[in-house]
Amino acid sequence: MKLTYHGHSCFILQGSKYSIIFDPFLNGNPVAKIKPQDVKVDAILVSHGHADHLGDAVLISKNCNAPIIAPFELVGYCEAKGAKGHAMHIGGSYEFPFGRVKLTIAHHGSTTDTGATGNPCGFIVTMDGKTIYHAGDTGLFYDMKLIGETNNIDAALLPIGDNFTMGISDAIKAVEFLKPKIAVPMHYNTWDLIKQDPKKFAEGLKNTQTKGVIMGVGESIEI
Repeated sequence: MKLTYHGHSCFILQGSKYSIIFDPFLNGNPVAKIKPQDVKVDAILVSHGHADHLGDAVLISKNCNAPIIAPFELVGYCEAKGAKGHAMHIGGSYEFPFGRVKLTIAHHGSTTDTGATGNPCGFIVTMDGKTIYHAGDTGLFYDMKLIGETNNIDAALLPIGDNFTMGISDAIKAVEFLKPKIAVPMHYNTWDLIKQDPKKFAEGLKNTQTKGVIMGVGESIEI
């Protein structure tokens, strides 16, 4: 399975038959190297309604005839703009053609240009026998330990930018709770306000069972 990073919190996960995208912030993203028109996926997973995460989800949904998978209120907002949607709530899971998705808690806000769009979330995705955790914009929370205990996580995608999300030290603690095979930092260096050195995150994992993997924008890895 191939995981490709497109800057900020946007990743494309490509399996043997299907592809999905997380938090497709491309237009307006100063580090992204692709455009929404370049994206061909079977589903779009959106953690919350902030513009740097909802991004181009509606456009991609229309272009690909792909559902936006997100919390109920956010899906309603997207459907009102002409997108396809599959609404979920935290704690719920669903078996899609590409794999299983479960929504986890995440601690931060969620608004669009028209106001609040329900609770934010993280995602546990199991696809082609691999399990990926995308944490969204969350701060550190102790129930990450439960997520780690109940899921054999192959890759955890964790924010390290601080200010709006976890910083590096809290993300390292999150890895201790989650115990993934690899941990990939995200949501950093898009703007000066969230400027961080990802090498410090990777170095902080050297004495753990988890490998820190720093991905360049446009880079792909096999998981």
